[in-house]
Amino acid sequence: MQMILGKTALVTGSTSGIGLAIARAFAAQGANVVINGLGAAEDIEEERLGIEHEFGVKSIYCAADLGSPAAIANMIAEAEEAFGSVDVLVNNAGVQHVAPLEEFPPEKWDSIIAINLSAAFHTIRAVAPGMKRRNWGRIVNTASAHALVASPFKSAYVAAKHGIAGLTKTAALEFARDRITVNAIAPGYVWTPLVERQIPATMEARHMSREEVVHDVLLEAQPTKQFVTSEQVAALAVFLASEDASSITGAILAMDGGWTAH
Repeated sequence: MQMILGKTALVTGSTSGIGLAIARAFAAQGANVVINGLGAAEDIEEERLGIEHEFGVKSIYCAADLGSPAAIANMIAEAEEAFGSVDVLVNNAGVQHVAPLEEFPPEKWDSIIAINLSAAFHTIRAVAPGMKRRNWGRIVNTASAHALVASPFKSAYVAAKHGIAGLTKTAALEFARDRITVNAIAPGYVWTPLVERQIPATMEARHMSREEVVHDVLLEAQPTKQFVTSEQVAALAVFLASEDASSITGAILAMDGGWTAH
C-alpha cells in the first residue's frame, strides 16, 4: 500500500456510512482525503478533524452539490489546488426512491440519475486530464447488486446502477494505457445507520420481530443472511488502488453475500 502514501483520495458521499468508511480507510494508508456529502456542519467538521488527528493526514471538506456539473468541476479544482492532484476518485454518493414505475415522480427519477450516474461521469471527466498527465490514477465507483440484477419499484436506482457498470467499463477501456484503472464495487445490503433506522418502521408495518425483518426482508436476497459491512467495502476500494490490483480494470466486483450468484 506504499503507493497510496501521500496521494490524494476524493470520496463523494463520504460524510457518513460507506463513504466515510472508505475515506477513513484511505487516510489509514497515508492518503490525504477530500470528503463530500450532506449533514450537520458540526458533525462533518468533527469527522474531518478526526481523520486528520487519527491518521496524521490532511483532509478538506467540499460541500459540492453533485447534481450540478459546475459544482463538481469546482470541487475537483479545489481539491487539486489544495493537494496538487486527485490520484484516487471514489464515486460513492447515492440517493434512492421506491415507487411503482407508473407512479414514480419524474423529479425523483431526474435526481437519482443525476446523483447516482451523471455525477460519476462529471467527476471522471474532471479528474482524467490530471491522472493522464501523471500517468497514474485509480477510479472506484460504488455500484450495487442492482448494477447486475433488478428489483421491482426501484426503476431509477436500478437504471442508474446499470449505467454505472457501463460507464465503468467504457472508462476502463479508454484509460487502459494511461495506468488508470476503473472498477466498480457492487455491494448487497450494507449495514449502515440508514438501514438500521428502517427496521422499527418495518417491524410495525409488517407485524414482524426484529429478527424476522432482518432475515426475511432486508436479507431476503442474500444467501449468507449476513450484511456486508462498510469496512469490507472500504477494504476492497483500498485494494483496488494498490499495485497488486493494477491489472484489475473494467471489473464489476460483487460483494453481496451470494445475491447475484443465482
